[in-house]
Amino acid sequence: MANFEDIQDQFDDFEQAIPLMSEEEEKELTQSEVPDELPILPLKNTVLFPGVVVPITVGRDRSLKLVKEAYESDKTIGVVSQKDEENEDPESKGLYEVGTVAQILKLIKMPDGSKSIVIQGKTTFKVEEFLQKDPYFKATVEPYRQEMDIEGVELDASIRSVKETAQKIVNLSPNIPSEASVAINNINSPNFLLNFISSNLNVSTSDKQEVLEIRKFSERMEQVMEFLNKELQVLNLSEEIRTKVKSDIDEQQRDFYLRQQMKAIQEALGEDGEHQEIASLRKRAKEKDLPEEAQETVEKELKRLERTPNSSPNHGVIHNYIEWILDLPWEKYSDDNLDLENAQDVLDDDHYGLDKVKKRIIEYLAVLKLKKDMKAPILCFYGPPGVGKTSLGKSIARALNRKFERFSLGGIHDEAEIRGHRRTYIGALPGRILRAMKKAGTSNPVMMLDEIDKVGSDYRGDPTSALLEVLDPEQNDSFADNYLELEYDLSNVLFIATANSLDTIPAPLRDRMEIINISGYTLQEKTQIAKEHLMPKQIKENGLKDEQIEIKDETIRQIIEKYTRESGVRSLEREIGSVCRGVAAKIAKGDEGTHVVEADDLQEYLGKRKYFSEVAERTKVPGVATGLAWTPYGGDILFIEASVSKGTGKLHITGQLGDVMKESAMLAMSYLKAHSDELNIPEGAFKYWDLHIHVPKGAVPKDGPSAGVSIFSAVASIFTQRKVKGTLAMTGEITLRGLVLPVGGIKEKVLAAKRAGIEKVLLPQKNEKDVAEIEEDVLGDLEVEYLERMDPLLDIVLEDEAVRDPQKRFKVSESYKKKTSENSESSDSTEETIVME
Repeated sequence: MANFEDIQDQFDDFEQAIPLMSEEEEKELTQSEVPDELPILPLKNTVLFPGVVVPITVGRDRSLKLVKEAYESDKTIGVVSQKDEENEDPESKGLYEVGTVAQILKLIKMPDGSKSIVIQGKTTFKVEEFLQKDPYFKATVEPYRQEMDIEGVELDASIRSVKETAQKIVNLSPNIPSEASVAINNINSPNFLLNFISSNLNVSTSDKQEVLEIRKFSERMEQVMEFLNKELQVLNLSEEIRTKVKSDIDEQQRDFYLRQQMKAIQEALGEDGEHQEIASLRKRAKEKDLPEEAQETVEKELKRLERTPNSSPNHGVIHNYIEWILDLPWEKYSDDNLDLENAQDVLDDDHYGLDKVKKRIIEYLAVLKLKKDMKAPILCFYGPPGVGKTSLGKSIARALNRKFERFSLGGIHDEAEIRGHRRTYIGALPGRILRAMKKAGTSNPVMMLDEIDKVGSDYRGDPTSALLEVLDPEQNDSFADNYLELEYDLSNVLFIATANSLDTIPAPLRDRMEIINISGYTLQEKTQIAKEHLMPKQIKENGLKDEQIEIKDETIRQIIEKYTRESGVRSLEREIGSVCRGVAAKIAKGDEGTHVVEADDLQEYLGKRKYFSEVAERTKVPGVATGLAWTPYGGDILFIEASVSKGTGKLHITGQLGDVMKESAMLAMSYLKAHSDELNIPEGAFKYWDLHIHVPKGAVPKDGPSAGVSIFSAVASIFTQRKVKGTLAMTGEITLRGLVLPVGGIKEKVLAAKRAGIEKVLLPQKNEKDVAEIEEDVLGDLEVEYLERMDPLLDIVLEDEAVRDPQKRFKVSESYKKKTSENSESSDSTEETIVME
């Protein structure tokens, strides 16, 4: 029940005070005549009962017009409740059919333009038909009389029961003033008593409307008693809860009191969710096979969770921590497939070539099969992009029947990404390692750490240092994550790292991994990969069928040679995809049948050829040598160009060369000066001529000792005027003693030579062991010659006949010598000048 105080205030203002209304007066009011037509005032959340006085605020334009006209006439209106309380502009269908004839007692104009009216219900009616909607509702109505179907003792008992129940509610409810009890006792009319109580029931508008529409007094009384009893039960239960949690509390205990009250409410409703959640976590902990330390930690944290209020920030922190411990796959392993033949078949199906990698995986499986348990090795696939490092990890997981998880380390600067955050931080999480373990769901997945060479470091720590523990088979059986603060066994995880370059990986981290070099693919290997893997994939991805397209082997070779230049096959796959899309476009336009793509058709699909043989670009003049270089993206060839011009013996070096390559140029000059007589180089060539060494692709920084042999050959060629032989490339470091020292990246350089059409390569003698590891089909018809010293190099590299006699080429006039000598004497420094441009 509600609003008793408001109603009582109305009694003070109006002569129609409800407690003073006699039964005869109430009967005269409710049995009054009902007009045939009435203006209808819709009410949003109020039901008007006969005899009851209610204040109403009128704000809608339609309602304002109705009230104004009614107040100026007989002040009689019809009041009907809306079915949808939120509707600001209801239709006739949105109004109840039964309403109450009302008399406007008072009209008050408000400052905001709205009006407040005080109305009193007289008798009920039923709408027959709505006559109009504008400017306000108007309808024909008929009387809807309420019937008195009980009398005597039964009526008296019913009235007494209603009054007693209502008085109990007034006494229990802190929101209802005690004066309401006196008002109820003063009501003598049975009908008006029910109407008064019904008007103030704490129920919905639809329930009140249901009471209004009941004609028989006995049925209406039963419905009102039902509502009163429900309200009484709620109040009794609230009182019981208040009594249960009542204690002497001060301001500091206020929050505790509210929590206890809420807990009591949840127990009464059978919705003690927090305790059920803790019980669920404890059940999971018992069912899960946790290590002893983890089990103790979970039990300890569960007890803390029970003591922590649900509203406390620590509640969520503790809850998340327990869930992380329970979600991790402690001692849960997938069954390894130790069938070596099956593993070999899986690796061969997914990847062409890569025999060294496949051999290492088969060895690992063989040892695991014999020993049953072993610490997993830490493998690092090292090579240029597109050679299949990441996809190879997926194949290994499939061969072993293990879960595969991959995440990239590229660009990571925060050590917490590996070790996790301390739980004291807001939003703390375990590191990526444990997050991957949770996602895998087993303790022995294949975990790929992509781009391990691209890890950074800043003020937040060095992630590579954190990886030292993860990637050490001797330590990772007790890996400590900052968030978990428990030792976690990673020794059964098969970690596979990938890198494009080893230079940026710290030596201690590199020492913990077994480096497996995946150099790149030859023309033959790329052709097979395209046929077996790339073409079926692109045909499917572009909506084609196998019978709709055929790409000849020669076409694939032409794509490799003329449209791609890479160690891997990523660009090759893109070009094949372009061909497939071109065919798909033709088929979509209605050109059905099998489309055979010949080599001559490539320009139609891919445009003009993108790459040409580097050998063909070489000039046929002295001073140009072909070198072999290593890059993070595979091997490449580079040209060393040398030219001379009259000067004072200066050395110009351009092409963004590093300090090591500059030193190689100085070594070559020094060696040639020391052996100028043997090479028929005039004495004045080094004194009266400036030498300019340039390496093309000047926007790309270059450095390393392996260009020493090439620089020496180019400089010797320009000073001896003997051209470097056409289809020959070289690599190697030189010394002042005339030695040729070994260099790295031999396989990448050999593959680059093959791609460029080189027929012969010169390598240091001590690199012969590296060539032995290269497959014979990779070398093919490529001729390899080894050098131990620089002495025989020029006879191998340079053509026998000079283009021009060096004595004549470097001859200078006596006047030029004199001028140069005078300039030299006037100079403060007599050192040889090296100019960097």
